[in-house]
Amino acid sequence: MTTCTQRQAWITLLRRLHFAIGLFVGPFIFVAALSGTLYVATPQLENIVYSSVLNGSREGEPQPIARQVDVTEQLTHHALRLHAVRPALEAGQTTRVMFSDPSLGVSEHRAIFIDPVTLAVTGDLTVYGTSGILPLRQSIDYLHRSLLLGDVGRIYSELAASWMWIAALGGIVLWWVTRPARKRKPVKRSRFMAARQLHITLGLVLLAGLLLFSATGLTWSQYAGGNVDRLRAALGWMTPQVNTVISGKAAAADPHAEHHGRHHGAMATQEIDSADFDRVMGLAQQNGIQATLLEIRPPRNSNQAWTVTEIDRRWPTQVDAVAINGETMQVIDRTDFNQFPLMAKLTRWGVDFHMGVLFGLLNQLALVGFGTALCVLIVMGYRQWWLRRPAVASRNPAQTLCEAWLQLSMVGRISALIVTAALGYAMPVMGFSVLLFLLIDVLRWKRAQRRQATTPAVN
Repeated sequence: MTTCTQRQAWITLLRRLHFAIGLFVGPFIFVAALSGTLYVATPQLENIVYSSVLNGSREGEPQPIARQVDVTEQLTHHALRLHAVRPALEAGQTTRVMFSDPSLGVSEHRAIFIDPVTLAVTGDLTVYGTSGILPLRQSIDYLHRSLLLGDVGRIYSELAASWMWIAALGGIVLWWVTRPARKRKPVKRSRFMAARQLHITLGLVLLAGLLLFSATGLTWSQYAGGNVDRLRAALGWMTPQVNTVISGKAAAADPHAEHHGRHHGAMATQEIDSADFDRVMGLAQQNGIQATLLEIRPPRNSNQAWTVTEIDRRWPTQVDAVAINGETMQVIDRTDFNQFPLMAKLTRWGVDFHMGVLFGLLNQLALVGFGTALCVLIVMGYRQWWLRRPAVASRNPAQTLCEAWLQLSMVGRISALIVTAALGYAMPVMGFSVLLFLLIDVLRWKRAQRRQATTPAVN
């Protein structure tokens, strides 16, 4: 084969792969984009819906955190392990006291909201994750992550994240290698050309976002996420974590520890003096923890330290943390975001941008625009297919990816197999979906054979 023929063979393979991704994975990307847009567009709505829970007294002297904690523990009859406290540090806020409840799902906590001035309980809700989202957005988040199907449903979002970057880069390459060498004379555009032009324009505009959301989505994925964590650890890109071990050897860190098992009631932890919350927070503030959004976590056992962590992920990012020995009231370790490695900072910013919190309202508006444009891009891709679909299949329908691969040289075929195997190993859901693509081609081919066998010959 000549160089030109091989170039055309690679273009054909890429075109057919791009078509397969759009046809089979496009709906999943569409749902992820739509549900993600709903998620980032609803913080203000959530604040309105739960305004009576989130808003406390604007005047008056706040009570010590210890008294606020005591009120909430009386409400739970001391039957649940106290997970963390997010104190109200600004007027008009309510303190959030979170408990580990064995009846709740992974990463969920029972949160009791209390007015720090009057000690009145304003709400008792389930909150989710580090972001502490409330039930309204939690439902949208579950839709975005798993289609409300639990761990099985998470395969859908991993499938979307695994293929989105390939579809984006492949589409750009196809546009680049097939674009006209010089501008043609203006002609009346057909419906197909109008849809194609909009599809290409949106692809170029959204390219950076598609790559970012694909990468950050994979870090949260069920199967590829573990490979991403191992790669980050090998390259020294992991986010520094504050050491909470007071003495002896630290146990091996499990990045998914909160997803395994649950602690049942107060039996899972040591007795905590509620007055320590005030002492620990005061010491943390003396040692540079100055954000207005804080989370205080008590130790789970006598060999663990308290932690006070900044949780303000807006710009500028405030996520410093200190570990404090509860017996000596001394800081034993700290992490400062300014000292994080560059890749750890980029990961933090990328995830926060993905969630729509990094730049506040500006971030939200950008993601709403991005999500809407991505949905339009996918619809225009389907419109192109619909306008150009053949009335009757004139060729063997199995001759798609397989045929394009066979047109490559031996070196090209082996290279394609190696790349596919490597990506399939790194992203197992993507690798399995490639097999499904090929299986669907074969099934369509068998169906066409049966249809041809039952069709009478025309003389």
